[in-house]
Amino acid sequence: MANAIYPKWKEAIMQAAANSSLGGTVKAALVDTGTYTYSAAHEFQSSLTGVIGTPQTLASKTYVNGTFDAADVTVPAVTGSTAEAIVIYIDTGTPATSRLVLYLDTSVTGLPVTPNGGDINIAWNASGIFRLGA
Repeated sequence: MANAIYPKWKEAIMQAAANSSLGGTVKAALVDTGTYTYSAAHEFQSSLTGVIGTPQTLASKTYVNGTFDAADVTVPAVTGSTAEAIVIYIDTGTPATSRLVLYLDTSVTGLPVTPNGGDINIAWNASGIFRLGA
């Protein structure tokens, strides 16, 4: 699979649907692709399996010329299976309404990563996490 913006999130932002704004709580989750398989039909966090460690809230978010970015994150004390992907989602506190935004599994420095009980640092690309545009 290649990096992808979830189509259901695109539909939601086009309709200004509830819980579609990146202005709220946005989290990054490390994911084991042996357990989770990306699907364009997935819409909410309740479809997300294989999460490794504790998803982290993105801080210092920016939205410039269609590019979304945030500060790098650290997932503390990670154990479990190898993480091959990162999923960004809008957290409402309820998995059934927390919208999936972005699936990243290529061109991510440090992935795949095998947890050893230590922290895992996620350093976003210098040009931003993702860009909307034609």
